[in-house]
Amino acid sequence: MIKNKLGKTNIIVNKIGFGGIPIQRVTKDEAKDLVIEAVNSGVNFFDTARGYTCSEEYLGNGLALLRDKVYIATKSMSRTYEAMKKDIEISLSNLQTSYLDLYQFHNVKNIDEWNIIISDDGAMKALLEAKEKGIILHIGVTSHSKDFLDWLLDSKYCDLIETIQYPLNFLEEEGIDLFLKAQSKNIGTIAMKPLGGGMIDNAEVAIKYLLRQDCLSVLIPGMGSIEELKINVNVKEDDFTNEEVEYIKKLKKEMAKEFCHRCGYCLPCTKGIDIPGVFTLEKYYQRYGLKDWAITRYNALKCKADSCINCGACLKRCPYQLNIPKKLAEIAKLFNK
Repeated sequence: MIKNKLGKTNIIVNKIGFGGIPIQRVTKDEAKDLVIEAVNSGVNFFDTARGYTCSEEYLGNGLALLRDKVYIATKSMSRTYEAMKKDIEISLSNLQTSYLDLYQFHNVKNIDEWNIIISDDGAMKALLEAKEKGIILHIGVTSHSKDFLDWLLDSKYCDLIETIQYPLNFLEEEGIDLFLKAQSKNIGTIAMKPLGGGMIDNAEVAIKYLLRQDCLSVLIPGMGSIEELKINVNVKEDDFTNEEVEYIKKLKKEMAKEFCHRCGYCLPCTKGIDIPGVFTLEKYYQRYGLKDWAITRYNALKCKADSCINCGACLKRCPYQLNIPKKLAEIAKLFNK
């Protein structure tokens, strides 16, 4: 398996890591077997989050006796000092470890959120304190906003960050330039959504595409079964076959006006709907096998898909010409069943 140094950290990762979202849909014992098999197969980077229900706990149960063989990354949506301190302690307990290799600010949307994070009572203070104590070894940021991460990499705060995590797959190639910029600043690059949030149904082609990207430190395909694990870790960095090239071309064409890139250009919605967020929950419901989790998160939204008044403001802003009101109506019907 290809090995990379994760930016300016001292972490040497195998390029294929373990995404911790799908593990929520299996039992605790099944998750333990899967994690142990992953380590035995050469996977040494595991990514999870406070928001992934039982994912931290399940990974911790499997990795407890393998801690010296792996690097563990998790993340939190907390933006304030006290909330982040609490989340760090929960993560340590769930993951059954005395330290975490990488702790990330989860899904930072814009500069306003970042300003809260780096304020006097912000979450950055908690991570820096934890880093001084050796509880957190490295700090990263995840986001679906290329504009925000571009700004962050050019800002005075760049030195505080050691990794970025952003979607990258052959349907979403915008991250290549972003990762090249991060690489030039010696910041580790982590590719989330390697299968396009479930839109790519050929994992081997999707992973082969990413293995060929020199700007990428590690990709984290979600794994919920031994079968998925074996498919992922056995992909080689070979040339594409003619059939694979045609598959990529065909899927790109089919998804051209159907695939939400979560760029956020459609926002702000007139009624306050988080349009990319709602689209993402629909993917978890339909394609990830995480129906209950998606429903819980959808029901917690302040503004749901059925708040759409079909004003058309988002249509003018979407660079991919998606029929957003139509899609929102379909999602509303799905979640209101």
